[in-house]
Amino acid sequence: MLLVALTGGIGSGKSLAGQYFSDLGAIVVDSDQLARDVVERGTPGFDEIVRRFGDSILRDGAINRKALGEVVFADPQARLDLEAITHPRIRSAFQEIVDTAPEESVIINLIPLLLETSGKDRFDAVIVITAPNGLRRTRLLDRGMKSYEIEKRISAQASDEDRLAIADYAITNDGDTDHLLRQVENLWEKLLEIRGGE
Repeated sequence: MLLVALTGGIGSGKSLAGQYFSDLGAIVVDSDQLARDVVERGTPGFDEIVRRFGDSILRDGAINRKALGEVVFADPQARLDLEAITHPRIRSAFQEIVDTAPEESVIINLIPLLLETSGKDRFDAVIVITAPNGLRRTRLLDRGMKSYEIEKRISAQASDEDRLAIADYAITNDGDTDHLLRQVENLWEKLLEIRGGE
């Protein structure tokens, strides 16, 4: 089994790269999805978040991620509090997937905050995907984010330079989707070689 972290800043193209890896045969686990799962209504994570942040972050009885995001990206302590609630639960949910996966699996974890959570040592390899900031902003605007939200998110995350310093492999997502796919395919061959050699 090979455990791989795929990290990059918001808007860098992690999700699309993850989809390509999945199409090639990887088990792809999105930490953002796990983060949603572990705080769904009825979970202990949900109860703890409501205790910490109050009912103002709820909409129709569920956590409104946009409202919660506005709180935590404006207040570093609030962000730390949220991470203290969610990160252990996300790691536990990921470990359950690892424990039940076939032995020969290549598991790729899309994990935006790998560097910020000092998570590198939990993986056999780290892939960093980068894209120019202007292109990232355009993609995020196209997704419906506001400029001020984008700036807050980008400034709250590690820089590409810091991420690349812990990378075993890098993907530059500054072209079209075919350009990204070719890089993913080349990297997939390398990952299979590593897994085969273990």
